[in-house]
Amino acid sequence: MTSTKEPAPSIDGAALLDEVEAFHRRFNVFPTEHAYVAVALWDAHAHLMDALDGTARIAFLSPEPGSGKSRALEIIETLTPRAATTVNASANALFRLVSADEGTPTLLFDEIDTVFGPKAGGNEEVRGFLNSGYRRGAKSLRCIGDGSDQKAGFFPSFCAVAMAGLGSLPDTILTRSVIIRMRKKAPNEKCEPYRLRVHEKQGHVLRDRLAEWTASINEQISEAWPEMPEGVSDRPADVWEPLLAVADAAGGHWPERARAACLALIKAAKEGDEASLGVRLLTDLRDRVFCGVDKMPTAAILEVLLSIDDAPWADMSEDGQSTKPLTARRLSKLLSQYVRPDNTPIKPKGIRVGSTTPKGYYAEDLTDAWARYCPPPPGESATSATSATPQVNGGESVAEDPSASRHMSAETDTRQLRIAG
Repeated sequence: MTSTKEPAPSIDGAALLDEVEAFHRRFNVFPTEHAYVAVALWDAHAHLMDALDGTARIAFLSPEPGSGKSRALEIIETLTPRAATTVNASANALFRLVSADEGTPTLLFDEIDTVFGPKAGGNEEVRGFLNSGYRRGAKSLRCIGDGSDQKAGFFPSFCAVAMAGLGSLPDTILTRSVIIRMRKKAPNEKCEPYRLRVHEKQGHVLRDRLAEWTASINEQISEAWPEMPEGVSDRPADVWEPLLAVADAAGGHWPERARAACLALIKAAKEGDEASLGVRLLTDLRDRVFCGVDKMPTAAILEVLLSIDDAPWADMSEDGQSTKPLTARRLSKLLSQYVRPDNTPIKPKGIRVGSTTPKGYYAEDLTDAWARYCPPPPGESATSATSATPQVNGGESVAEDPSASRHMSAETDTRQLRIAG
């Protein structure tokens, strides 16, 4: 009598991705729901390097430290195959790691700003590694050997790469990446503390299940041509193709969520820079400009900022050498790295001033950034800092302290007279 062994039950890809997303949610506070979708798909795609023609880089960037970037990499490390975390590896070490016999690694770059920052000298070799390694078959010519016995050899660079850092990245890397703009947790945003000796094992269980599932869909992924959302083409399509292929293979709600995340994150991807300067700007806007008013034209904002004696706004470096006062364009660029309460970038809007509508900013658009990044106003604790932010009610600002309100109104009247004049 012969016994037949029943085949192992197939893994529900959609349910598994749900678990991966839930694991991230325990320890990470991402800026949008779309970010959780993208990161879960990225974790899975890292197991499919043998089946993919290209890989999406993923970059966790923020204007200030303490925004959860390194924690995001820690969680990814537990979920991806042969994960290797580095802070400042040389290009030669990276090429050798990728070409090792152990299999394609998942490279995690923490503090990537130290690699491409102003003091790093450009790091053209590492930039070249990251630029070339997004597609299958990418290789770089290197010299190998000892002393005078040097020979030329080709080294592969194709692998999954996740990065975390302050500010921004070179354009050539940004355009090949899914960008997650991290931000400090608000007082009402909580997550579970990550404990390596406890939670790493839990992550590895999910990692092994991802490996099993992706092995079962390897052939399907290698032949997939996922349909792109309308308007997504060229390099953004190359970035999102492997993630959409994973979502389609998983099924359930993932194909729809993946395409929504694709559109939202492509739209939101912007360069950010000058992090600490941005926090100084936010603080000056809160404490020196928007004093009891709900909106201000850009010209009036610049007038107030340039009049602050101890501020950098009147003498700003443009190219590392020349200096000039803060301009409307530079103001817009600095503020665009932060977001409004609805998670869209802070941008100037039309403001009614008499019979004209100059561009300017609304206090309600800045409240979320003030709460997350600005230190408490002088004499106030961190818990009461948010109460110092002007509260907009029905289009009018409401000050908590009546005496402060009278002082703010006097300053507002003076500024409005200057604008009218």
